[in-house]
Amino acid sequence: MEASSDRGQVFRLGQPWQGAPPFLFANWHVDHYPAGNEDMTPATGLDGRPLGSDFGHPSGWNMYHGQSVPGFPAHPHRGFETITILSGGYVDHADSTGAAARFGPGDVQWLTAGRGISHSEMFPLLETDADNPFELFQIWLNLPAASKMVEPEFRMLWNEDIPVVRVAGPGGGEARVKVIAGRYLTEQGDAVDPLAPPVGSWAADPASDVAVWLLELDPHARVELPAQSADQAQRVLYVYGDGSHATVAGRGVEAGFGFAQAGPGTTLIETGASGAKLLLLQGVPIDEPVAQHGPFVMNTRDELIEAYDEYQRTRFGGWPWGRDDVVHPRTEGRFARHTDGRLERPGATAR
Repeated sequence: MEASSDRGQVFRLGQPWQGAPPFLFANWHVDHYPAGNEDMTPATGLDGRPLGSDFGHPSGWNMYHGQSVPGFPAHPHRGFETITILSGGYVDHADSTGAAARFGPGDVQWLTAGRGISHSEMFPLLETDADNPFELFQIWLNLPAASKMVEPEFRMLWNEDIPVVRVAGPGGGEARVKVIAGRYLTEQGDAVDPLAPPVGSWAADPASDVAVWLLELDPHARVELPAQSADQAQRVLYVYGDGSHATVAGRGVEAGFGFAQAGPGTTLIETGASGAKLLLLQGVPIDEPVAQHGPFVMNTRDELIEAYDEYQRTRFGGWPWGRDDVVHPRTEGRFARHTDGRLERPGATAR
């Protein structure tokens, strides 16, 4: 099922999902974690698992690089940004600047790695009397050469604060568009602005026309997405989730496939008897060479070598934690503590 038309191309999703510049790729993780124990690790035990590299496990959940708690212990990044969208479960963040966070369902963490940061992303299993379902998107967004060495910074976009556009369809179904990045112009002409990204982000430049929207359509729903503000902006939609099926710009697209739009313009999305979930990524390509190896994304091979050398020598500022797989206390709620000591919690004034 791969076909082109004057409206765009339907393509099969790989693993990870291929990104159109300025996006490098998107990873969609779904894990059906069991109940946890007092240490927030799987209560069913870990016997027989290839700990340290547990991916694609037939049980329906993975430890990834975790040795006790699932997740990704300390690892480096330089030269790009990660956007982590959490739909289920919890993530504990800690990094080489001394910052930390715990975020949960509906929250988004936006991290501009810039000149370099080490961080851990662990998935504590907080529920002891029930399963711990987990769903996460991690999107890699490139940075231009002028911003690859900016100071690292993360921002928390709390679920309660992220705007959602609701559109009632003629068939009675509702479409919901979660506006994570990029101004959204409703069909009535109203502007819905997202929360601000980090200051060094490519999305902070209005000329980038970066948009990240998470869409959920009921059966018999309809929404017409606004056109790109820049003619050069590339728009891709990914359909995911069991049973998802949508008609995108006149083309049928089911779960496991994407739609790359050809040129600027509005995008009409409709559903029939089935609902649909979609992720939209959009932006103006960064017209520069890309040199990528592992967790580093630069412009030249020499810059990659320099990044590896600096990380080996400094760990991008050291690691001020007693362990590589940092997990916060079970009783800790959702929070973010930034490098300057500023503490924020959802629904509360930062202090």
